[in-house]
Amino acid sequence: MQQTEGTRPALADFEGRWRLEREIDDAKAGQRARFSGTATFTREAAGGLLCDEAGTLILPGQPPLAAARRYLWRAEGGDIAVFFHDGRPFHLIAPGARPEAGHDCPPDLYQVRYDFRRWPEWRAEWRVSGRRKDYLMRSTYARLV
Repeated sequence: MQQTEGTRPALADFEGRWRLEREIDDAKAGQRARFSGTATFTREAAGGLLCDEAGTLILPGQPPLAAARRYLWRAEGGDIAVFFHDGRPFHLIAPGARPEAGHDCPPDLYQVRYDFRRWPEWRAEWRVSGRRKDYLMRSTYARLV
């Protein structure tokens, strides 16, 4: 499925394994971190997808760290609702020219922009700012065969 400006894949299109490369530019720490691993989307009983990210986080001057996190993605109307692993709402991925969303987690604000134009490669760019955090995180996903 080739995506064009203004479209977003359906929830089922994400199912499977993805190569995940991430850069984190942390202005507060004055450093750039890298993450390399996979994102695996598997069906869950309620019809959504569990997204499990696992890989290695590289921080300057430190040994590599194993890193993992989990989210739940569900179709809600024409949107994809993303939840934290414990079921708390995180954000919505809506179809549109610029799929964008936000999550307010005082004192910090998380803003994301998704890019599906090169599907099945896709990107997510998070800008996190506030009293505790100030970083830009760019993630690229490419389907693994």
